[in-house]
Amino acid sequence: MDAQGRGQAGDNNVDPADQWVFDPDTGNYELRLDPAGQAPARPSDRRAPGSRRAARKPGGDEVGDTDTRPLPTQGGGRRGGRGADEADERPSGGRAARRAGSRAASASVAGPASRRKAKPKASGKKKVLYWTAGVVGFVLVAGCGGAFYLYQQLNGNINKVDVGVENDAVSDGPVNVLIIGTDARSGKGNSGYGDAGSVGHADTTLLMHISKDRSNATALSIPRDMITDIPDCPTKQKDGTKKTIPGEHGVRFNTSLGQEGRDPGCTWRTVEKLTGLKIDHFMMADFNAVKELSTAVDGVEVCAAKDLNDPKSHLRLKAGRHVVKGEQALAFVRTRHAIGFGSDLDRIKMQQQFLSSLIRKLKSDAFSSPSKLYAVSQAATKALTVDTGIGSASKLLDFGQDLKRVNIDKITFATVPVLDNPNDPATVILDKAKADPLFAMVRADHALAKGKKGKKGSGSVKKAPPELVRVDVTNGGGPIGSAQETVDWLQNSKGARLSTNAGNAPTKLSATRLEYAPNQADQAATLADWMGLPKSALKKSSQDAGDRVPMKLVLGKDFTAPGSPITAPTEMPDNVQNVNADDKNVCAK
Repeated sequence: MDAQGRGQAGDNNVDPADQWVFDPDTGNYELRLDPAGQAPARPSDRRAPGSRRAARKPGGDEVGDTDTRPLPTQGGGRRGGRGADEADERPSGGRAARRAGSRAASASVAGPASRRKAKPKASGKKKVLYWTAGVVGFVLVAGCGGAFYLYQQLNGNINKVDVGVENDAVSDGPVNVLIIGTDARSGKGNSGYGDAGSVGHADTTLLMHISKDRSNATALSIPRDMITDIPDCPTKQKDGTKKTIPGEHGVRFNTSLGQEGRDPGCTWRTVEKLTGLKIDHFMMADFNAVKELSTAVDGVEVCAAKDLNDPKSHLRLKAGRHVVKGEQALAFVRTRHAIGFGSDLDRIKMQQQFLSSLIRKLKSDAFSSPSKLYAVSQAATKALTVDTGIGSASKLLDFGQDLKRVNIDKITFATVPVLDNPNDPATVILDKAKADPLFAMVRADHALAKGKKGKKGSGSVKKAPPELVRVDVTNGGGPIGSAQETVDWLQNSKGARLSTNAGNAPTKLSATRLEYAPNQADQAATLADWMGLPKSALKKSSQDAGDRVPMKLVLGKDFTAPGSPITAPTEMPDNVQNVNADDKNVCAK
């Protein structure tokens, strides 16, 4: 087994499952890289001079080398260790007591038996809970090769990058984790994938937001071909020096990593600028992660609504449900030519389906045994690169423990809204009208709704078409020029030609207000939707208005810019692509 060079390197009979031992002080299983069945080596556990060795089987083999008995349900000894003198004086039977559940050792080692009463064995159901509670926080796989698994106690092979920010592993507020899947061809088994000349771009990127109360999570998929701005990025070089890589305007999002020597910190800063969300940590992996993790869990169920045959990704699936793993799993998350319009946006849907199914698999039975736990943790961590804030086993475990409370039916995947780029059909641009309220919703820590937009603000009133929206806009506390800026936006972006600039309001308002008559309710509903107005901003008069009488929109001190919601919405904007992680009926088509 691979134990980072520790433990019994020369013992080929050690079962990895036998090295997971239940610690009663923490309530979790822990990896013990000593002979199977033994407690971890501690200063207080060292053998006193002249003490007996472990009992041997006939033929000279020590008990425990090939021990296949169930894991112990109790650890012996008191936590924290004892003084050297006390350890020397302790009867050798104390060592046997520490080997909880090891009957052969207890019977063979001389000395008085431990007086501590053994705890009852955990039921099968409770054992599963122990595995899940101790190590699982979250799982994300970034398609086109990126996979990320937030948990482990086998992270000696995890790489880390100093991005100049080192946040605590656990915080009291919301948590934002940047998940990056690269298209780098470096690494074992990756030479046949991706672009031969790629330096490892941000081929797939998700921003995972976990709510403050850990009751829900939102994963925003960011299209790789979206045109955006990349800010200046300070990077740490191999020799320890720092170099600032100049930013760029109007370039593909995926060049925020790799291009010009940019590291994950550059993608980190790009996403912060795009969304207004402060990122806490990042995780990055390559092609191997999908192949190895899907194999470790014995396959992931996916669904095809039609026969799929993609010569580019080599995916061939008949219509129906299938269990994919290894190369076939990677082909599934990389495919796009056999579905939809053959775009990266269609591939994102495939990735979200795969991610959701993988999370369900891991939550259900992937941790039902020590061997599965070991296989999954090894597969995940070998491909993982993280920031220094979670760059150790203890920090990652704390991080996973903090996030494990999110229920699967409260995890929502959504794609950042984009539009076709009129200047380049191979790229897309941000759809600010939908993206701004979506980002505001996440910044406000609101869970994404499963359905379409609800009854907030405008109620169930039918909305008026843009050409019928008549409104006078005045500035009552917003930035200078806000009234004219808003009118330009309404006329040019929304088609509301009947909007006019009425100058400055006679009084300053702390909050934006829309005044309208009962017969203008449909116009008010449309304008409130565009502006992101809360229900409290709508003021309806008691009498109807004339046909040519405009509504009155007074911009208050809470106004920042047209298109930016006055207050964060509580439900997802209309027509934003999304899927719930617990939805088992999603099929590629």
